[in-house]
Amino acid sequence: MEGHEHQRRQRRREDEQQHMVDWNEPVSCSEVGDGSAWSLEEEEEDAKPAIPVRAFFSSTSVDLRSLVDQNRQNFIPPTSRMTNYIVLKFDNLPDPLPARLAHLLGRKSYLLKAVYQIRAEVNILFQENRACISGGNCSYMVVFQYGSIVLFNVRENEVDEYLKIVEKHASGLLSEMRKDEYEVREKPTLNTWMEGGLDYIMLQFLNIDGIRTIGSVLGQSIALDYYGRQVDGMVAEFTDINRGMEKTGTFTMDRKKLFQLVGKANSNLADVILKLGLFERSDIAWKDAKYAQIWEYLRDEFELTQRFASLDFKLKFVEHNIRFLQEILQNRKSDFLEWLIIILISAEIAISLYDLVQKSL
Repeated sequence: MEGHEHQRRQRRREDEQQHMVDWNEPVSCSEVGDGSAWSLEEEEEDAKPAIPVRAFFSSTSVDLRSLVDQNRQNFIPPTSRMTNYIVLKFDNLPDPLPARLAHLLGRKSYLLKAVYQIRAEVNILFQENRACISGGNCSYMVVFQYGSIVLFNVRENEVDEYLKIVEKHASGLLSEMRKDEYEVREKPTLNTWMEGGLDYIMLQFLNIDGIRTIGSVLGQSIALDYYGRQVDGMVAEFTDINRGMEKTGTFTMDRKKLFQLVGKANSNLADVILKLGLFERSDIAWKDAKYAQIWEYLRDEFELTQRFASLDFKLKFVEHNIRFLQEILQNRKSDFLEWLIIILISAEIAISLYDLVQKSL
């Protein structure tokens, strides 16, 4: 998945660069500005490390309610009516709760939990839109009901630990997990709100709304890849059947197997449209043009519309083959019934002739 997605975006970026100004071509000073205007502070701001973003698809359903119940201290309340995902914030900094207070509370764990809960809610109120991500120790996890997980600022060696948090509340676990990687870069001195690049997006700053917006597109993209592979498998199966029919003039699939393929095709299409909400615009994007720009750019970058069109075309191919094979099976059944009727009529005639012969003797 990582190699496929990277190569796809690489080819696209190369096509776009054919229409861009070559690096060696001269540009006017008004376009780049005076180099002396850069200050040490701006250079330090521009030097912020990139924020890794990792998307995973390991199951077909997640119980968000139970996940929130067990991670209430990390839960960031939603700012929109969208209910198919949640955002969890993990602060890896040393716990600021004084050790003396914990000692005084002793075994009264419920008081300790209350203190943690109050502290978490205060942090949410004052830091919800201050994503201490770039160069910091805060990590964010966006979990979608349809099974996608998007991690922000999580080290590679810590990924499994975060995925296990969700795995306890997931169903329909996959034997092979899909994954993809992306980057967010912060540049406060950026002249525009956002700027795209190969496998990254550059923003003036990244906050919770940005995390929600980016996470929603990456979550849909990785899930769409899974369903695309499922449909590719069905297309390959029907391709083999057609090649076999070309050689032998018949096929051996039974009715039960065909109905299973019908159910699989229909459920995949329903999941893509209903669960993923592929054609539903993000609420945050509706409210703020800045996030609409991010949403539209990433949907275009990950080619969600084109990939769905390709998926829909393949499903129509599968549907056409299913209808064709159903007709063949129906004709087989009709032929069998016709032959059965002929045999019964022949048997009745034979019995009648036998009775006549017996009576004549």
